[in-house]
Amino acid sequence: MATQSDKHYLAGLDLTGRRVVVVGAGPVAQRRLPRLISAGAIVEVIAPAATPAVEALADAGEITWHQREYRDGDLGDAWYAVAATAYHAVNAAVGAEAERHRVFCVRSDDASQGTAVTPAVAEHDGLLLGVLAGGKPRRSAGVRDALLEALHSGVVDEHAEAPAPGVALIGGGPGAPDLVTVRARRLLAKADMVLTDHLAPRELLEELGSHVEVVDVSKIPYGRAANQTVINETLIEAARAGKFVVRLKGGDPYVFGRGFEELLACAEAGVAVTVVPGVTSAFAAPAMAEVPVTHRGVAHEVVVVSGHVAPDDERSLVDWPALARLSGTLVLLMAVQRIESFAEVLIKNGRPADTPVAVIQEASTETQQSVHTTLAQAAEDVRNADVKPPAVVVIGPVAGLKH
Repeated sequence: MATQSDKHYLAGLDLTGRRVVVVGAGPVAQRRLPRLISAGAIVEVIAPAATPAVEALADAGEITWHQREYRDGDLGDAWYAVAATAYHAVNAAVGAEAERHRVFCVRSDDASQGTAVTPAVAEHDGLLLGVLAGGKPRRSAGVRDALLEALHSGVVDEHAEAPAPGVALIGGGPGAPDLVTVRARRLLAKADMVLTDHLAPRELLEELGSHVEVVDVSKIPYGRAANQTVINETLIEAARAGKFVVRLKGGDPYVFGRGFEELLACAEAGVAVTVVPGVTSAFAAPAMAEVPVTHRGVAHEVVVVSGHVAPDDERSLVDWPALARLSGTLVLLMAVQRIESFAEVLIKNGRPADTPVAVIQEASTETQQSVHTTLAQAAEDVRNADVKPPAVVVIGPVAGLKH
């Protein structure tokens, strides 16, 4: 026999400019308010006290908070109501008034007693997904998450038409495929061609359709490297041929990733470009090794430095003596081969020789390894541990913190 909760009619409400009343300002209301605000509703909250997050929404003018108890008549002119207090009697009174005024009302304490229920909701590229499971919130949330993952990965293609030709510069994160952004996964699923390098998560390529052309443009440290001009030309030619091209990089395309060079080349050629930031290894690698790049009372600055040229190289733009005088954190990328030179110049210009150092290789992958040492011992310990790129070097007191 069907119950009331089995008979819901799923509809999309246009609440733009319409009054919505939320009675209660605790954790439940805190979860419901953002979507009501984003829907354009005129939200009024009635409660004697509120969580800090709800209070912040009121302070920012995103909602109106009436700091008092609920009173009969508060739902006048409302289009929608949420009874979200911790008290059954109050929620029942709100529900009763809503019934009299024919205002749909969600009851947080007893969904079956309300005239509306809140579905498990998610957004994806202009789609709003809502799942109801007959009063079983865990089931509805599980189905919603599975649908969202299918859309992100491209298992479900929500687009009847192919994307417009152009280029997406995507940061793939530090290495693990599940650390790539949602937007990156979505655009990868639409690609006709993917230009990738060895630092990009390789597992993501397995999810691509058989029709997708994959071009390896790896720039292996101290090894063979695809010419940047050739990469730029390939992106432009493919886009002009009507393809949607993804340039998949490791880390973030704008953190020593030449992403802006590729954007400039495309822009000059009149090719549309979308930039998708990635989780940069400069901060992710230390985090994966339980090294914070900042810590209260320990480090108030973080400087990320490229180590692709030595300190005495005429091409270097780094003020190494100035860096040596800092007391905070230095994060060196592409620095493994020249770590001895970097350590020497820092010690020579004032950094204590016993400054803690952490070197993290292939962070977030199964082959991740870490070396904890000091500035004076770093070069020797890196050699003994046979550390190879890609690796991130963290210099400063934070590298010596332990939990």
